[in-house]
Amino acid sequence: MSAVAAPLPRRRPGVRIVYAWELRKLRAQKRTYIGLGAAMLVPLIFIVALLTGDGGPEDVPFGSYVRDSGLAIPLVGMYFGAIWFFPLITALVAGDIVSAEDSNGTLKTILTRSVDRWQVFTGKLLAALSYTFAVLLLYIVVGLVIGGLVWGFNPLVSLSGTHISVARGLELIAAGGLAYFMPMIAVAAIALLLSTLSRNSAAAVVGTLMISLIMQLLGAINALSFLHPYLLSEQFNAWQGFLRMPIDWAPIGHAAWVSAAYAIPALVVSFSSFLRRDVAGG
Repeated sequence: MSAVAAPLPRRRPGVRIVYAWELRKLRAQKRTYIGLGAAMLVPLIFIVALLTGDGGPEDVPFGSYVRDSGLAIPLVGMYFGAIWFFPLITALVAGDIVSAEDSNGTLKTILTRSVDRWQVFTGKLLAALSYTFAVLLLYIVVGLVIGGLVWGFNPLVSLSGTHISVARGLELIAAGGLAYFMPMIAVAAIALLLSTLSRNSAAAVVGTLMISLIMQLLGAINALSFLHPYLLSEQFNAWQGFLRMPIDWAPIGHAAWVSAAYAIPALVVSFSSFLRRDVAGG
């Protein structure tokens, strides 16, 4: 008689599988498309406002060049987006990605599957960051493409007064976008922390936005100028270092470690809380 082969052990899902699960969940949620839609709509509204009016945001970086080159449109957009737009859009998903499971009563099921908790947390974090990056990329690309079609893809004048070729300008815009993404990671980490601790999506989203607005307020108070370099809101301006000739790496490096100083503790606390989550209680 031939021996019966033993069944192969079932392969446990890894982070990649959990990440794919989370992306599928995001594709099924309305708030995902609200954020992506807003990322497309806001640059269009700005461009329409420029077309229907004579003035412009001349007191902000590259505001004087919005009608000279389409390359200036996403740069001005990034300047204004840091005030409330990107913190809100980031919080819409990062602040909901854990707490929504509590509200729907599905977290208990997820945590009792044959998957480690750290893998679930990592998958959710990667999905939130992927969404955040997609929103930023869409915002920049829409402003760049539509602005270029309206006003032309012309050379840009740097913050140092030198002329930048179109090809070089596109490279610097991409680099500036990556620098802009650093504080967005920190905002997502804070939203994820509030989502994990509060177990309430609305509280996490509003809490993240309030923290961002408070930092904006502190940044406007001259008496607190000693705090300004360490406010997360100030790090959204680091991208301007790429638009100086030569590139000014100081604000970029500063933004990197300040953003990390906000993001890492938030992720550590939320990760620790997630690992200790009471499965029986949800």
